[in-house]
Amino acid sequence: MRWGTYRSPADETERVGLLVDGRLRGLVPGRALIELIGAGPRPLEAAADEALAAPAEIVDPDSVNLLAPIPRPPAVRDFMAFENHYVDTRLALGLKVEPVFYQQPCFYFTNPAAIVGPRTDVHSAPGTGQFDFELEIGVVIGRPGSDLSLAEAESHIAGYTILCDWSARDLQAKEGPFGTGPAKGKDTATTLGPWLVTPDELEPFRAESGFDAAMTASVNGEPYSAGNWTSIYWSIAQLLVFASRGTELRTGDVIGTGTVGTGSILELSAIHGGEAYQWLRVDDEVRLTVAHLGEIEATVLPAAPLQPLA
Repeated sequence: MRWGTYRSPADETERVGLLVDGRLRGLVPGRALIELIGAGPRPLEAAADEALAAPAEIVDPDSVNLLAPIPRPPAVRDFMAFENHYVDTRLALGLKVEPVFYQQPCFYFTNPAAIVGPRTDVHSAPGTGQFDFELEIGVVIGRPGSDLSLAEAESHIAGYTILCDWSARDLQAKEGPFGTGPAKGKDTATTLGPWLVTPDELEPFRAESGFDAAMTASVNGEPYSAGNWTSIYWSIAQLLVFASRGTELRTGDVIGTGTVGTGSILELSAIHGGEAYQWLRVDDEVRLTVAHLGEIEATVLPAAPLQPLA
């Protein structure tokens, strides 16, 4: 199943829809995808039956305002699970590869209030001159759980989506020495969408530690990134096991995989030079695609004025 959240053209209410044959079959107002996935697979299947048999409306997804599938996730954890992205970037920047990468997956918390939809334009971060995209997979938790085992971890997944972690690299670099993790360098926007794709849809493509799904990015129509989900070093199950240690993963929580190899300007410019891959500028059009999950696109807008601290 492929689920989306959108604003109804009839009354601007936020609605949930099932994508069938290129059309969204919407449910009545007042239903939220986070509630459906938290109730378990049977209620979600019942909602799909309702959308098929008696939809409240049928709309063209290209004609409505698509929101993030889970517009307000309780928490967002973003990992760095692709070895080639981590190693290539570190070496190209003259930094050592930390052995901790191979000992455990690492993540940081990012801002749930900064979630935007798959066609929402994004403002550059105030004060940055190095605005960047990151091409990632987003994993959405359905059934909550703590201290998950490898055997049970994937049963807690409601679905997958595309995640773009918009990043201000110069701000991120200033924050690095404090050791507290990214803050304002990652605070402006995180794109999710377009669909929440249930695990059964991807199962035929399972391969290696991930799924056989090409991941690409372009800027102003020019190809930038080309990777594949199969290159992930830490599997999704391993990420969930680690994230759930000593805490609870809650319904609607989003787990980001981190950037696929070549999936950011930071990596591309470090390897091939800044002239070949320049930082994003106002009016640049960014398109990210993941096979079986769809695509997201956004135009970069001017940053808000940088307010002084004194």
